[in-house]
Amino acid sequence: MNFVICEGLFARAFARPDDPPIDANRELVATGVGNLAGAVLGAMPSGGGTSQTAVVRSVGGRSQRASLVCAATALATMLLLAPVLSHMPNATLAAVVIFYSVGLIQPAEFRAILAIRTLEFRWAVIAALGVLTLGTLNGIVVAIIVSLISLASQVANPPVYVIGRKRGADVLRPVSAEHPDDETFEGLLIVRPEGRLFFANAQIVADKIHALVAEHKPRVLALDMSRVPDLEYSALQALMLSDKRATERRAIVWLVDLSPSVLEVVRRAGFDQRLGRDRLLFNARIAIEKYQAMERPASAAPAK
Repeated sequence: MNFVICEGLFARAFARPDDPPIDANRELVATGVGNLAGAVLGAMPSGGGTSQTAVVRSVGGRSQRASLVCAATALATMLLLAPVLSHMPNATLAAVVIFYSVGLIQPAEFRAILAIRTLEFRWAVIAALGVLTLGTLNGIVVAIIVSLISLASQVANPPVYVIGRKRGADVLRPVSAEHPDDETFEGLLIVRPEGRLFFANAQIVADKIHALVAEHKPRVLALDMSRVPDLEYSALQALMLSDKRATERRAIVWLVDLSPSVLEVVRRAGFDQRLGRDRLLFNARIAIEKYQAMERPASAAPAK
């Protein structure tokens, strides 16, 4: 898989806006077919080279004809000019490669990434340092490994937001210091986890929800599942345990806005029967309306 990614990265690095879309799998298949044919004919292994591509691009090569001309020139060079070129210092060839590869370094791209995403800027720096110290392929592989580890840590620790409503508008969004005027509802806690819930993050999400419940002490906990595309068995067990703990604290748990796949898991486990239809709600707005309807009679009752 890493070779497919690397092939795609190499190709996209040289692609122009008017070029056809890059298919990394086709690039890898073409390389494989070329190596199979070369094995039959006793040729050396082939592969996509960034420095060679940079040289071809710099002299105006745009099609496969450039590769054919390059192959013919290489063949003629080996047959006719090899004795002469054998005396050329390696530094000369290195200078040619460096000269035509300098154009691949684009500091503006690093600045643009840093202005938007700090994490991806770190990945870009690691990739650049890896290529400079370990070589092109090894450097990119290191960058891929680091990025995968970073993404795995993000998936293992998904965000859990408390949801409020924009005052004077029908807009629900996470409560934050940027929107201090957003309204919440006393006794109702709307919590929205985001991302796929599975064995690696189920307990972390459950602990975050328990901490929020302990902080706000709601009468009703509405779990907004609109940003949860999938629910694994371990996460389902954590969800059922959360409902049990909330019941022990005399709180009610509502499940809100379940996707079809999550709803199917809940139904297969029989959790929907345990909750009842009144605790499975279509969306968070309905949850707010239902809670306000529950509280309205108590507030409207005459004082004794």
